[in-house]
Amino acid sequence: MNRTRAQESRAAIEKLYITMRHLFMRGSYKPMGVSGESLVDSLLVLSPEIYGLLAQDEKIELDGLLYVMERLPMGIEECRYIRLISREGYENSNFPAIVPAKRRRNCYRVDEDQMYVEMTRGRSDIYDILTHLTFLYIESEKIRSNSTDPKGRIDLNWEMLEKIVVKEESGEEFDKEVACSYLSHVIGRTFKETHEAVQKFEVSPHTNSLFRIVYHLGKLAMDEAFEGRDREISFSSTLRMRVGHHVYGELWANKIKAVLFDHGLIERPLHIVSANLHSFLNTIYGHQALGLHSFEEIEKVALDISVGAKNNKAKEIYNFAQKNGFIEVFDDSGTNIHVQLFDTAAMTANTLLPGCILPEDPNKRPVILVMDYAFGEQAYECFDELLKPYESEDGKSFPLNVLSASIMGKAGILTGKKGDIMIPDSHVFEGTADNYPFKNELNKKDFEGHGLGVFQGTMFTVLGTSLQNKDVLSYLMESSWKAIGLEMEGAHYQKAIQSESRIRQSIRKNVKVLYAYYASDNPLETGSTLASGALGMDGVKPTYLITYKILQKLFI
Repeated sequence: MNRTRAQESRAAIEKLYITMRHLFMRGSYKPMGVSGESLVDSLLVLSPEIYGLLAQDEKIELDGLLYVMERLPMGIEECRYIRLISREGYENSNFPAIVPAKRRRNCYRVDEDQMYVEMTRGRSDIYDILTHLTFLYIESEKIRSNSTDPKGRIDLNWEMLEKIVVKEESGEEFDKEVACSYLSHVIGRTFKETHEAVQKFEVSPHTNSLFRIVYHLGKLAMDEAFEGRDREISFSSTLRMRVGHHVYGELWANKIKAVLFDHGLIERPLHIVSANLHSFLNTIYGHQALGLHSFEEIEKVALDISVGAKNNKAKEIYNFAQKNGFIEVFDDSGTNIHVQLFDTAAMTANTLLPGCILPEDPNKRPVILVMDYAFGEQAYECFDELLKPYESEDGKSFPLNVLSASIMGKAGILTGKKGDIMIPDSHVFEGTADNYPFKNELNKKDFEGHGLGVFQGTMFTVLGTSLQNKDVLSYLMESSWKAIGLEMEGAHYQKAIQSESRIRQSIRKNVKVLYAYYASDNPLETGSTLASGALGMDGVKPTYLITYKILQKLFI
């Protein structure tokens, strides 16, 4: 039988992950050697939407390159050796931490050739960075090919680009349009496309210029091809030992429960929310401090805060919150998940929103725990540890009185557009038939009438958003699965909730579950993938609407 394109793509994803796991356990590999070839071949077969022109022989994918460089440490394109490590003491060294603009991880440039990257968020984080690095190596080979002839002789445009980069690195002035002309030949794109991409890289924080990135990627490829100076990716023994053992999740959860214990909140009713760290703060205390009543009033204040409008109310809300039950718990475990606690008994007002009235008895007033977004499998690690009873220093055990678990996330939508809302009633784990149906306290009707598309149905929890292609996604949407979207954490959260409530019985069996996602991208729509940029102001309305509806469901 002839396999469909979706089946071939699915097999490529599976091969990628099997290969990555094998190389991780082995400890090191050369990305352009025999071992790395399997990753390269699988990624080329898959050709994910986020990487655009990856499979083309000469053209460099520019939007995908920007997306990747914003998630990798600045200067990584210059390093022959990349070592993925656990938290191993470098945070106490003299090496300055390099934190990528769009991915919270500490990285350290040890010397001219070596970059160390901390991996403290589990396997998903490792798979994510290996996929991005494989993309970079594929593009670097295109740059080398475009800049040399079959005999290995250097092209004039490459020589001129090298002179431009030397000038840029020494702080000298150079003609940017002339430089774009040289660069356009090296990357196989038009002058217009090149000029626009150069400007995008200029305004992106914590990335080098496109000139420098292309030059150093190409130079490392040439050094390997012509001088035998191989590039290498390795994994520290400590990282290989710790992955999968909840080391960081346990540290993170214990600190949070210790804060609850120290503030006398450990036995109080608890609502746990996974979301961003601004919408619940601004919604609850915007109502209490500023007297905001309707969703539209809260949305207006949130928009002003998001754009940094003059006289916006962010500081006023924050200052009021600190005096009325707001507690911040900053992460130092390595999970990069900060937490906010809202002690409703310490609030002067008796409503969280109009109609959301708090109990009169302070002991029955709940605590709201808002944790920042987890990443992939990290969601299970952290939630599973958080839901376990707290063991105090004197040996007493305190089960958490968890009333609800709410997940507000961003996801790729298959049936709508950016900014729309998805309400799942089940999660299916990609590549398997593992499924997690659940009773969602939120439903489609809750969100209608606000000018946003709302879709309810099955969502797929994928191994990595960087690996999705149209054939696989079209199959998931059009087949009997009838998927409405894809994300990376839903099944992991649900797995933790079900194991702790139904098997281990650490929390009550009838814990309420609320899931809602807003669409950050549409991977089936050209120009709307993750590489096309963030939602910006379009994300404010769905984020705050979901926040508003979660609070209404929990407290009315």
